[in-house]
Amino acid sequence: MGRKNKVSLKISSPKSEAGGLAAVLSAAEHIFTEAGIVEGTRTLLKVNQFDGYDCPGCAWPDPDEGRSVVEFCENGAKAVAEEATTARCDEAFFARHSVEEMRLWDDYEIGKSGRITRPFIRREGATHYEPVEWSEAFSYIGKKLRSLAPGEAVFYTSGRTSNEAAFLYQLFVRMYGTNNLPDCSNMCHESSGVALSETLGIGKGSVKLDDFYCTELIIIMGQNPGSNHPRMLSALQQAKKNGAKIITINPLPEAGLIAFRHPQHPADLIGKATTITDLWLPVKVNEDVSLLKAILKILLQKEEQNPGTVIDKEFINTHTTGYDKLVKDLSRYDLHSLIARSGVTPEKVYEAAEWIAQKKKIIVCWAMGLTQHKNAVDNIREIVNLLLLKGSIGKPGAGTCPVRGHSNVQGDRTMGIWENPKPEFLDSLKRVFGFEPPRKPGYNTVETIKAMAEGKVKVFFAMGGNFLSATPDTDFTSKAMEKCDLTVHVSTKLNRSHLHTGKTGIILPCLGRTETDVQASGVQFVTVENSTGVVHKSQGGKTPASPHLLSEPKIIAELAKATLTDSSIDWDGLVSNYDNIRNLIEQTIPGFENYNERVRKPGGFYLPNAAREGKFRTTDSLAHFTLNALPDYHVADDEFLLMTIRSHDQYNTTIYGMHDRYRGIYNGRNVVFVNTDDMKKHGLQQGDRVDLVSRYDGIERRARGFVVVPYQIPRQNIAAYFPEANAVVPHNHAARGSHTPISKSVVVRLEKNA
Repeated sequence: MGRKNKVSLKISSPKSEAGGLAAVLSAAEHIFTEAGIVEGTRTLLKVNQFDGYDCPGCAWPDPDEGRSVVEFCENGAKAVAEEATTARCDEAFFARHSVEEMRLWDDYEIGKSGRITRPFIRREGATHYEPVEWSEAFSYIGKKLRSLAPGEAVFYTSGRTSNEAAFLYQLFVRMYGTNNLPDCSNMCHESSGVALSETLGIGKGSVKLDDFYCTELIIIMGQNPGSNHPRMLSALQQAKKNGAKIITINPLPEAGLIAFRHPQHPADLIGKATTITDLWLPVKVNEDVSLLKAILKILLQKEEQNPGTVIDKEFINTHTTGYDKLVKDLSRYDLHSLIARSGVTPEKVYEAAEWIAQKKKIIVCWAMGLTQHKNAVDNIREIVNLLLLKGSIGKPGAGTCPVRGHSNVQGDRTMGIWENPKPEFLDSLKRVFGFEPPRKPGYNTVETIKAMAEGKVKVFFAMGGNFLSATPDTDFTSKAMEKCDLTVHVSTKLNRSHLHTGKTGIILPCLGRTETDVQASGVQFVTVENSTGVVHKSQGGKTPASPHLLSEPKIIAELAKATLTDSSIDWDGLVSNYDNIRNLIEQTIPGFENYNERVRKPGGFYLPNAAREGKFRTTDSLAHFTLNALPDYHVADDEFLLMTIRSHDQYNTTIYGMHDRYRGIYNGRNVVFVNTDDMKKHGLQQGDRVDLVSRYDGIERRARGFVVVPYQIPRQNIAAYFPEANAVVPHNHAARGSHTPISKSVVVRLEKNA
């Protein structure tokens, strides 16, 4: 293993459109290389189909009806290729490569090792993983968990875990006695959930996919759908054809938000690309509140000049509270200062405000560009202020759209994967299962890192994901994990988290989303929830990568049996037929009535969403305007504000390839995008190598060897890919209220290599 003869980094001009023939060729290359032409094609044709499996990539919703036979995007094909690969991580692989050797590989090399074929263990003091029988692995884990106080174990969850697995997992963990259930939401859209719950009474978005087809204006903030949610571009394209306007608020110009050619429409491949963004506001990193406040002030001015024409006073008076306080608070700010601070020209700010003033049906979409700052909750609450001012909640073509990442990250939270569960959910568990669930909040992700570092966590168990590469402060977090007595990872493929084990490390390989799941009663299916609250089935059909793989529900059941020796739950009976699990979900969680019947209908069903109906489940049944402060970071003259980003050849921590063709980067990932004026000021040239250096609380953190790339980005702002840049993100600086890491606004210096 190891990439020999690595090709040199190549930098070219960024692209001005996304999709097209290049997307088709890229998708084909990945799936055919990993799985072969015949098997690869067969697997792709089942992605997102009513009788197929949910894409293991993003959570963008599928059409309720009338789906294409090729209902996937380029990055969806890459995700499927990763799972369908013919490469294998077997006994011979682990015998050849020590843990220390593999630590030197980059994340791309590690991920390309192949599917894990059976359980493996790294025993205390050993240099290599070795095979272990399932029975021994479960016995070892169960014995260790029984020896601990429940709070000494942490149970992490990835967003790809199915509803059935997530429900069983949280049930087992709470019967064990803890709410230590951190998950990937803690690192991405936790800020959205906190802000939306506080202001609208539900921590989810309010729109459906169909709302995009009847809206008048879409505002996209802090999001790059061309790489992270490519299927969203087809919805934006259709919205444009139906007459909608699109405003993009983002520091970088992204190809997918400039123009789009639908790769599955022949006319698009030869005709003119669809212009996506009508107005781009290149806001400075983390100055979204400044920009939104400026727009709000202009809207209020316009309303004062022409009463009853700009804001929806009837909606405000009937459905909201806090409007007068908002108006008073906004009067404290100077409009010109807000605009200057945002980095957007006054002309563009006024133009955006004019468009918003004229429209009534407005959707605001956002992603992690808004949620990973110290003031992230304020960012989302300010979006809600704008929508409430316009009455753009609870009507067709209008509302909130936090665009989620992993395909069931929203469903996992619905199933109870949360370190701070609501009392109503715990009461329901008590009623259905007859035990007293723990009431004390557990550790979230950043608290878990700190607790491991302090020796308070003895066992770290991960249901999927790549915890180490997803979390901040890579060096600190890896050392924290190594302080555990036992680390366990349920995984399909090797990742960096497997290489920084506790005293003992265990890998439990599971079935992938594309594979057939056979239990005692026959072939099973699982269910997931997408970004718009649709619960639907997913059923793989591929022969499993190894006969030794177990499904996630089966792994949880065996873990529960080995740990909860006096449990009254028939764990074997539950996993023998997943209908049994869904019956218990129906009894426990509102909105899942007739679960097994409704989820078998093509497309599944929508969960209740009061905000979608113009109702607000807050303490006073009103939507809340809020007062939000401007960000309070400080960047010195020789410093930059760094935001971490994804390349086009990755999804979250999974690196599909070494290119980012939309930004003009080939054969490398250790790059930093810098404004050309800043390069001149600091004596930097394209190709120079620099270290990214942050200093928080007197501690210096360093990410080494980044190549400088000139780019269209605001002054004193820079961008670099994660997980490579995660090393400079402090683990102990997080968003107020949500504890999300500040991965999108890290103050750093660029230190030139000699």
